[in-house]
Amino acid sequence: MSTADQPANGPFEGPEKLLEIWFAHSPADIPATTNGKLGLRKVPQSVWEDMLDIVKCKILSVVEGTEMDAYLLSESSFFVSPHRLILKTCGTTLNLLGVPRILDIARDAGFPTVHRLFYSRKAFMFPERQHGPHREWRAEIEFLDNLFPNGSAYTVGKVNGDHWVLYLTAPGGGTSVNGDTAPSSQSILHEADDVDTKPSDVSPDTGPEGPLEDEADDATASDYTIEILMTHLSPEGRAPFFSTSSPEDGDITAGADGLALSSEIRITNIFPPHITTLDAYSFTPCGYSCNALLKWRPDAGQNPARSGEGYYTIHVTPEDGWSYASFECNVPLASKPTNKPTDVPDLKTLIRRVVDIFRPGKLTLTLFISCKGNDAAEEEEGETAVEAAQRAFKAALMFPQARRKGEGDCNGSEPGAGLYKRTDKINYEFGGYDLAFASFELRTASSS
Repeated sequence: MSTADQPANGPFEGPEKLLEIWFAHSPADIPATTNGKLGLRKVPQSVWEDMLDIVKCKILSVVEGTEMDAYLLSESSFFVSPHRLILKTCGTTLNLLGVPRILDIARDAGFPTVHRLFYSRKAFMFPERQHGPHREWRAEIEFLDNLFPNGSAYTVGKVNGDHWVLYLTAPGGGTSVNGDTAPSSQSILHEADDVDTKPSDVSPDTGPEGPLEDEADDATASDYTIEILMTHLSPEGRAPFFSTSSPEDGDITAGADGLALSSEIRITNIFPPHITTLDAYSFTPCGYSCNALLKWRPDAGQNPARSGEGYYTIHVTPEDGWSYASFECNVPLASKPTNKPTDVPDLKTLIRRVVDIFRPGKLTLTLFISCKGNDAAEEEEGETAVEAAQRAFKAALMFPQARRKGEGDCNGSEPGAGLYKRTDKINYEFGGYDLAFASFELRTASSS
């Protein structure tokens, strides 16, 4: 994310605005073409550039994958699939102002209706610096309500602390550009302020080991997004993201510098390199962004009804006083280690790999997952996906890591980002989706 102009103009807003719009249930619902690309992926880059001008960001580079295209932006990322797009922008970008233009582009591409829309973000650090509808959550709700009259809005977490806001619509009925968006029903389970059980009291490992084969054939059943939103990065976690290049050379070498940095601090090891196509950018004088396309199924792209390619994206604002790093991934992860051969880390392992890079003082995790099968799990007194996720969050951050001899971090210092205490835990049920939300902060000597 670009922070080049911020020292003179004030702090940079790292927390992103995340917009996701589905125009069909899955790529299988889109008529096939002869040129290999379907639906929204056929839209020329120049058309997306015009839309992004409204949002106030630029395309830096693009990677074309088997099932989606990943655009690296001057302020975060843009992912385009045949039936869905994801726009993630930081700073003072005008994310929601791009929605009307996106709807026009989709209509021209053969999508007259919206299937589902999701908009979310962490609480801003500097809300007074935002523009347009992003100045406050109520204004964002009103803007979206004008386009989607039956959408639903939520605030999850402490209103006077770390919290996360969400706006979503229910599956569209195909009757209008706004879809048939009935309000979602919800229930809430809330645990806060480090109220916890002893390790011996943790629920047994009865959760799912990964995406089930029958569920993986259903695009919505396999819809899965994990976010790790980190603040108060340690000096060791911030230092690599300050560029030593001159402004003149920085633009020329930004891509190569970003890839070298990714390898140096082990971002390239979050997922196995052989399934990863990485695109990275190192900003001058500081900041970093990357997109990665992950071919997590060997047969990715062969069956439109069976997703096999996902993404992760990382964005870093390293300045002291407003340091921030985000990680987002949509590849379904096992909630616990499995003995099955796999190229995909389990959720606990992934969290530890990411947190060890940045060593944040505080972090918020969200897992947003379609909830097919959760009712059956409850009836059988099993563990739902969000309950398993909360257990993985806790295991990753609150208990010591068992490391192999000689295993350390990328700088050769003592491994592990430290032990955390949980300050908030919330499970939320929406119409068709479940959310696991948790906040943690680094333990100090007095809180240990």
